Amino acid sequence: MSPEVLGTPVVDTAKIPGRAHTRARAARKRKIVVGAARVLLLVAVLGLWEVLSRAKAIDPFNFSMPSKIWEQIHTWVMHGTALGSLGEQIWYTLHEALLGWVIGVVAGVIFGIALGRIALLADVLGPYIKVLNSIPRIVLAPIFVIWFGLGPASKVASAVVLVFFPVFFNAFQGAREVDRNLVANARILGASDRRVTLQVVIPSATSWIFTSLHVSFGFALIGAIVGEYIGATKGIGLLVAQSQGTFNAAGVYAAMVILAVVALLAEGLLTFAERRIFRWKPSDSER
Repeated sequence: MSPEVLGTPVVDTAKIPGRAHTRARAARKRKIVVGAARVLLLVAVLGLWEVLSRAKAIDPFNFSMPSKIWEQIHTWVMHGTALGSLGEQIWYTLHEALLGWVIGVVAGVIFGIALGRIALLADVLGPYIKVLNSIPRIVLAPIFVIWFGLGPASKVASAVVLVFFPVFFNAFQGAREVDRNLVANARILGASDRRVTLQVVIPSATSWIFTSLHVSFGFALIGAIVGEYIGATKGIGLLVAQSQGTFNAAGVYAAMVILAVVALLAEGLLTFAERRIFRWKPSDSER
């Protein structure tokens, strides 16, 4: 008796590879279309900006134009800046941002997991965390300059306070959202609180933590730039301040472009690491 007679659905396994190939081809086609649309949009915006500036429809002194911004970047690359080579300025800012990001992420994860796991600790420290989070953290940058001077320490501190809170709240929420059945099963098997935290809670909260990492690195760059803008001896933020002081709009925009490139590269690395760690999760094109 055939399976169709019994009412059992029959799956044609020969068609599965064909369907997978079709989905993969559709995903590649969509990626090409999206990439082309992004490039066209960028070209259109830059072209319109250039045309409006040259036609004096917008003030080229204040808004500059893409060609002058490119010339400024080319000058910095080939001849350096008033502060030294462009690579040195980028590394100085990136070093401050990376150090502040690492410290902020580690502190945010530790405190977030701890408060998410220990209710008493969350009840005691919760109001203080909320008060600190309500403070506009950018205004702390001048205080850090006073405390730590014009060196990297004040910029690292600014980056830390900007990174800490988004990572903390995501880690805290991730620890609270752990499947209670997993925790209960681990305890039935004799796992201690330490092993439950390390082997159940932290792995379950990893996706929450990675979500905050994408945003937090941008915050780290902002903290470093703001600190350099207020007072520094090197860095991209100081280039922005000097360009503004000399009414060089192209220099301000050129520094912003450089920062955007650095942020995009960091985002690409984080996305690559996330995909490697969460290879078991289906991508958007597979859903």
